[in-house]
Amino acid sequence: MGYVKNSLLFMLVICACHGQLVDRVFPTLAASTRELTNILTGQPLIAAVAKAAGDIFAGTLNNFSRIPVAVARTIGYHGSPSIINERNLFGPSSDRILTEYKAGLGNEDTILSIGELIVKYGYPLEEHDVVTEDGYILKMFRIPRNGSVVLLMHGLFGGADDYVIAGPKSGLAYLLANDGYDVWLGNARGNKHSRRHVSLQPSEAVFWDFSWHEIGSYDLPAMIDYSLGKTNKNSLYYIGHSQGTTTFFVMASQRPEYNQKVALMIALSPNAYMTEVKSPFVRLFAPGTPLIHAVLKIFGVYEFPSDNILLRILRTLVCGLGPLSELLCSNVLMLSVGIGFAEMNATNLPVIYSHEPSGAAVKQVAHYGQEFVSGEFQQYDYGAEMNLKKYGQEVPPSYPLEKITAPVSLFYSDSDWMAHPDDVDKLYNRLPNCIDIYKIPRKQFNHLDFIWAKHFKSIIYNRVRKLLRAFSTN
Repeated sequence: MGYVKNSLLFMLVICACHGQLVDRVFPTLAASTRELTNILTGQPLIAAVAKAAGDIFAGTLNNFSRIPVAVARTIGYHGSPSIINERNLFGPSSDRILTEYKAGLGNEDTILSIGELIVKYGYPLEEHDVVTEDGYILKMFRIPRNGSVVLLMHGLFGGADDYVIAGPKSGLAYLLANDGYDVWLGNARGNKHSRRHVSLQPSEAVFWDFSWHEIGSYDLPAMIDYSLGKTNKNSLYYIGHSQGTTTFFVMASQRPEYNQKVALMIALSPNAYMTEVKSPFVRLFAPGTPLIHAVLKIFGVYEFPSDNILLRILRTLVCGLGPLSELLCSNVLMLSVGIGFAEMNATNLPVIYSHEPSGAAVKQVAHYGQEFVSGEFQQYDYGAEMNLKKYGQEVPPSYPLEKITAPVSLFYSDSDWMAHPDDVDKLYNRLPNCIDIYKIPRKQFNHLDFIWAKHFKSIIYNRVRKLLRAFSTN
């Protein structure tokens, strides 16, 4: 067992070297291997064989359950390898969830687009194309009203759909529109609504060479300027969930002139510091993020897929087996950020699954993995040599949070896998104008409940409404 543990630790050391160990020890071999790999991976037969091999490995994973257990224990997780399964978590609610899920399968909303949903429920709709400084074409959806502008920004793997698929009684976009706000729904580059560029194609690797740093540096400023220009307003309200908060902190610290354009920022499950995240997805793969990212690039995978060998391994490790485990963990979004039951509307799961995930670049996921390992909120780590060329220093620069002057409100909970209270507290102490920090008064309130909770209106929106009324736009 000691040999296995040492081998695993050695693998993690290699990962920590950002895949550069082979370059330094065997530079000629590394270069030759890359050249050969590029040639081979361009052949359809090789790609098909690689996929088949992955499927075979995934299918036999259960026969080697000791391996993921050893990995989990090496990275600091102790206990049952299936931490979410019908025996140890679902309990008597298992049958109820399955019954409610099946009841929702016939919901027409599963086959409607976001635009069709908005129109179906009686709201006006506009669609806008916004071009960023670096050429990405972003789709924005608008529910026009005469009130103040509110920009809603989604999380990782999400899209504008996040704020409408809960339905007219709970969807944040609808609730805001009912109160007279002019609602703009943003979409980050690379998701299903924003897969266009003035000169690049999604089939090109360079199209996907971005993380949430670029989304914060280019996408948010473009969408803010566009929506303010269209409405002849000087400032707006910004509400972000998960990655939608990360990108705001990037923008407001890197491009501080945009602080004056935001009357209030509301962060639902804020993600900046991620040292204490509970997500097995992050904790298992983050130490190996550089190696995983490098391997995926070798095989031409730049967009995070909805299902692959890594996700299948993680699904078995985290969720175990059984119809309910398979149902709730088959979606990459659920698998990554956690599953809650107290506020889960299982009847609406078919609608959620038909709209999510919306897509993301592998580099976005890799950047979050780096945040977990480093314990810092900093720019993308390309390795010491490339960092020197790009940043003028071996370590990526941290984002200057002290430059964020826009008023910020933080919403968090105890059971959020992605935004641990300690990490949120660290963020709170480093924001110079955090005017409000609110802990959800529920023991079971997870990452996705911040947008899809059954009692979203009473738990989240009523406080959001009070905050918006306390800060005026112009």
